[in-house]
Amino acid sequence: MDDGLAPTEFSARPAWQTALAQAITRPADLLTALGIDPALPALDTERLRDFPIRVPHSFIARMRRGDAQDPLFRQVWPSNQEAEDVPGFTADAVGDLHKLKTGGVIHKYHGRALVIATGACAVNCRYCFRRHFPYGDTMAARGQWRETLVALDADPSIEEVILSGGDPLALTDDKLAAFAEALESRPWIRRLRLHTRVPVVLPARVDARLTAWLRASRLQKVVVLHINHANEIDDAVATACRDLRDAGVTLLNQAVLLRGINDATEDQVKLSERLFSVGILPYYLHVLDRVSGAAHFDVSDKHAQSIMQGLAARLPGYLVPRLVREIAGEPAKTLLPW
Repeated sequence: MDDGLAPTEFSARPAWQTALAQAITRPADLLTALGIDPALPALDTERLRDFPIRVPHSFIARMRRGDAQDPLFRQVWPSNQEAEDVPGFTADAVGDLHKLKTGGVIHKYHGRALVIATGACAVNCRYCFRRHFPYGDTMAARGQWRETLVALDADPSIEEVILSGGDPLALTDDKLAAFAEALESRPWIRRLRLHTRVPVVLPARVDARLTAWLRASRLQKVVVLHINHANEIDDAVATACRDLRDAGVTLLNQAVLLRGINDATEDQVKLSERLFSVGILPYYLHVLDRVSGAAHFDVSDKHAQSIMQGLAARLPGYLVPRLVREIAGEPAKTLLPW
């Protein structure tokens, strides 16, 4: 079978790659850029080496200057609270490593396979459930997708392929287009889903090169964005969402409930309304995956359920996301009653 792996030819280096290379990677530089007290406690250098800071300037521009409690800043600031050892918080919070196959394939749910495309991200969110993931040789794109395609060919029940990471849109368009073309040659694969935060933190990533291969693909395309707070959506993000929709992409959002960031009913109401205003449907609201280093973001189930009750009282049903928890070994995400 022809794997369709010849990369699509694109010309000069796109602007988004330059912007990504210029992202802030030192805590002190982030504080300086925002005019925040340089004495703000941060994670020690050794732990930062394991999970460094990375924030594009386009995302920093949406943060409030001088405010260490800004909801966007708190998502990326490497607080010294990350060093706390909290019982019940582990390195592999959702059991990915037990399901990981050759080629970066994780097959947990019927009819769908998730592919760890890359370990790279445009922003390092401090609550990330894969912050300890041993990417190494498991990244699918490193081997030009060949091992990944072999794994997918072994199970024709897989109708939907989910690109995750890291963040798949941290890859170049020639690599992504080559993979999409390979999937298109397999008639049993119907849908391509991308889980990404890049169009939010670096909206310049949604350019003509990206939309060209998306538009050309016969696959149904779904982009699941990760937006936690209404302040993340500015005019540039709205434009990126419009361009994705024009390329035939269905846009969904999954958020994570985070203490002190979006754990009030009003925060979630504004988020759902803002999402829908730019053509994104609220999909999931995750309670925190209990990954080591993120315990200070945790919100109790009782409080989460109270927020959901408030949302249901104020919004139409299609704007109320599903409250879920991912439990290792379960055949699907677990819906939490409220």
